[in-house]
Amino acid sequence: MNFSAKASPWWTPSVHADRRPFLIGRNAVQAALRGFFARENFIEVDTAVLQISPGNEAHLHAFATEAVTTDGQTAPFYLHTSPEFACKKLLAAGEQRISCFAHVYRNRERGPLHHPEFTMLEWYRAGESYESLMMDCVRILALAAETVKADKLTYRGGQCDPFAGPERLSVAEAFERHAGIDLLASVAADGSTDREHLAIELKRIGMRVADDDGWADLFSRVLVEKIEPHLGFDRITILDEYPISEAALARPSRRDPRVAERFELYACGVELANGFGELTNADEQRRRFEIEMAEKARVYGESYPIDEDFLAALSLMPEASGIALGFDRLVMLATGASRIDQVLWAPVAEHGR
Repeated sequence: MNFSAKASPWWTPSVHADRRPFLIGRNAVQAALRGFFARENFIEVDTAVLQISPGNEAHLHAFATEAVTTDGQTAPFYLHTSPEFACKKLLAAGEQRISCFAHVYRNRERGPLHHPEFTMLEWYRAGESYESLMMDCVRILALAAETVKADKLTYRGGQCDPFAGPERLSVAEAFERHAGIDLLASVAADGSTDREHLAIELKRIGMRVADDDGWADLFSRVLVEKIEPHLGFDRITILDEYPISEAALARPSRRDPRVAERFELYACGVELANGFGELTNADEQRRRFEIEMAEKARVYGESYPIDEDFLAALSLMPEASGIALGFDRLVMLATGASRIDQVLWAPVAEHGR
């Protein structure tokens, strides 16, 4: 007969004793990173969690709530999925270098690398290229490892040397190397995408294609199944130049208009950070938001409002680079934890547990 034992709560003394080394490591890494940004003349900022818009990416899911005024009226709010909009408003206000440790909230996310509430580390450099963020990332990963006296970053048997020089790889190069697909053959000079061309390529290499898959769905499937499992082993991988249709809030590349100044940082197959050369064209940003929200409505039957203040602030925002790093994931890899809840002092409760 099989018995399913219920896991002890995180606050049980024996469980906490097992988790405590990871948590002490978390505090040490956070203190070290605050010192790093202070030495680089960053101002640490704190942003409101309640926002008019939680972000406008099709596959990000927010927690909704409402405010009640003194006269009993209600107004909708969301818990932010990132402090990005607020941070960019601060750049518009005149700040030059800012960093932010923010608790952020994402619905429909829970697993070894995901938690409904987690800590995002974001930082922005006004007047500096997004390559400067890449160098920041290299230094930050090495600092995190040094702080907890780790020679390697590790996750589920995988290893990465944070002290080795990083690999910089374009998304197109990664598709060619790991999937044998010429990705940019399905992207036109104006950034429009050819779904049928990419679908044929996926079928050629034996990957599943559904009738209702769009180009972005196919792109994501190859990225997740064929490419990400190979990134960030032995040394850090900087996956650069995402197709412009996947640019989110990044500006087009000056080198090739088919791609964007967007990169993601990987170690041990784990995505750690997402960096941009920031888009400051409000009309283009609105167009992208509307496309994303139309896709969200199609897939999930809901959409989020657009933050008009944010679009207005873009007219004042200087050229800048910015990045969001999953702080809890960095701590996991530096301390050797296997689940994100091991590095959270007080994890979110699970219903039914």
